[in-house]
Amino acid sequence: MTLVNEPVDKNINRKKYCRFKKSGIKYIDYKDPNFLLKLVNEQGKILPRRLTGTSLKYQRKVSQAIKRSRHLALMPFVADQLK
Repeated sequence: MTLVNEPVDKNINRKKYCRFKKSGIKYIDYKDPNFLLKLVNEQGKILPRRLTGTSLKYQRKVSQAIKRSRHLALMPFVADQLK
């Protein structure tokens, strides 16, 4: 028998980390829209640092890369269902 009010996510207290620092990525390529799609939500908005765990230095680079990719029409500005 399971409880109805049981929390779905059990890793609430997990420490967030910057995936770019951990992987040693120095440059975020704006010409790779498949990778950049992981950093935007279904509407096409850039995910904030508090959700992704990205450090400030790399969040600035991510947002700049997404904006460049949008400008060159590699990624859409807005979408109904992007993913």
